[in-house]
Amino acid sequence: MKALVLAGGSGTRLRPITHTRAKQLVPVANKPVLFYGLEAIASAGIREAGIVVGDTHAEIEAAVGDGSAFGLEITYLRQESPLGLAHAVLIARDYLGDDDFVMYLGDNFIVGGISELVERFRTERPSAQIMLTRVPDPRQFGVAEIDADGRVVGLEEKPREPKSDLAMVGVYLFTPAVHEAVAKLKPSWRGELEITDAIQWLIDSGRGVQSTLITGYWKDTGNVADMLEVNRLVLESMEPRVDGDVRDCELIGRVVIEAGALVRGSRIVGPVIIGAGTVIAGSYIGPFTSVATDCHVSGSEIEYSIVLARSSIKGVRRIEASLIGHDVEVTPAPNTPRAHRLVLGDHSKVQISQ
Repeated sequence: MKALVLAGGSGTRLRPITHTRAKQLVPVANKPVLFYGLEAIASAGIREAGIVVGDTHAEIEAAVGDGSAFGLEITYLRQESPLGLAHAVLIARDYLGDDDFVMYLGDNFIVGGISELVERFRTERPSAQIMLTRVPDPRQFGVAEIDADGRVVGLEEKPREPKSDLAMVGVYLFTPAVHEAVAKLKPSWRGELEITDAIQWLIDSGRGVQSTLITGYWKDTGNVADMLEVNRLVLESMEPRVDGDVRDCELIGRVVIEAGALVRGSRIVGPVIIGAGTVIAGSYIGPFTSVATDCHVSGSEIEYSIVLARSSIKGVRRIEASLIGHDVEVTPAPNTPRAHRLVLGDHSKVQISQ
């Protein structure tokens, strides 16, 4: 069995962060979300993975390399335009050959991995196996319709009027039968080749399609709120560890201080992770916060936030529920004149106290 990992999306919902960075490499607890997926694939006993990449291919290839760090043999597959999940299967046809494969969306996060799912697929070997979860607004997902016996009878991609609240999670398992289905597809109303249409073709053709309803945690980390929630979840599972230099500080709960970090005169309330080379001075870092490498935080308060590498936060009373990008400088505004000076990326959202 091989893996097909999709990492070619542009991440419009995470702008402006993703104007300059692949969305799959935005870190959760100081580790790119893509890495969690690759680790889950390797843990399931899969050793070969093709990664579908687009405009951000150079950055992803530099981060993942040949895959040996994950116990994988990586092949990169270029997708010139993001024309749908089934299009990714289409361009990967030669790479996949006649092997079964798991397709994993690189910005998805699943607690507990996929080992049990892969083992079930290997044992029962339906033409397709999908994962489902109940969501409050299924219009944002591929939606499955289930009959009284629990069989999948219909699928629809991002329907305006969903027939159920069962959304497809971004992990799919296929036999080579899916290639016949993909070859028959025409673009949907969204102009894409939909994987839901391919699976529907398998159903209509009498092929076996199984589903698993997951009750554990799953997130599509496509927006800031979901990134922060996944960050919270991962931080809660950490074991406390202090490898850096800590002086005159109060550390409470699950706190990880990486080697090379310097924390002095501060109060750190976990779960929190402080990256290597980061300096924290005279500050409060509150629960569910990850501060990446080579940052500088002084005289400030941060809680429930993600701070990316080489950013500086100085003299800011309170920051919460925030995603702060690379090489950012955050400082207090001058008291006079009473005006705001802003440099904001496209699609930014800013709240300003009057």
